[in-house]
Amino acid sequence: MDHKWEYVLPGEIEKRSFSIIESELAERGIELDPDKAPVIKRCIHTSADFDYADNLCFSESALEAAWDAIRGGAWIVTDTQMARAGINKKLLAHFGGQVVCFMSDEDVAAAAKAAGTTRAAISMQKAASLDKPLIFAIGNAPTALIELDKLIQEGRVAPELVIGVPVGFVNVVEAKELIMESGVPYIVARGRKGGSNIAAAICNALLYELGKQES
Repeated sequence: MDHKWEYVLPGEIEKRSFSIIESELAERGIELDPDKAPVIKRCIHTSADFDYADNLCFSESALEAAWDAIRGGAWIVTDTQMARAGINKKLLAHFGGQVVCFMSDEDVAAAAKAAGTTRAAISMQKAASLDKPLIFAIGNAPTALIELDKLIQEGRVAPELVIGVPVGFVNVVEAKELIMESGVPYIVARGRKGGSNIAAAICNALLYELGKQES
């Protein structure tokens, strides 16, 4: 079967994609909060899943807390190398921040084996020792959120923002609810959906919007 492909310049693809997203949101009768819209639309753009218009939850002043933290040189801690790779590190570095993921560190693997727990949980413990303002972007491991909540309640870490979007079926929904009740600023994808790509998309949406504000 012959196809007539529409040629679109690389720089126009994202612009066209967001235009399509906006049109489809309108067709579905969905009107987004203007402040939250860039984050929600980027999640839809990343996943082609319009459920994020409904399941993405923001704590009060979460966006402002995130932007203040990034301006202050916050580091972003991820639970996968995939999420770390997807975040715009150049733009974050402009504000003095870095992205780190401890999942592949030998000391984390050894400590997890000795404790009979996951590397994601140990990674959160290691991150808690950083003397930096921290944003946590969790897209894979609910155990990271569970450990993070424990550390928060013990006063061992005070995140500037928790992006809680792990995907899956075991402990995922419950772990997200823990973060929503933890008392820290959050952006959470309620339910089973999420992923490392969504965690990175949220980080990038925050960075891009802040970049527009600063320009």
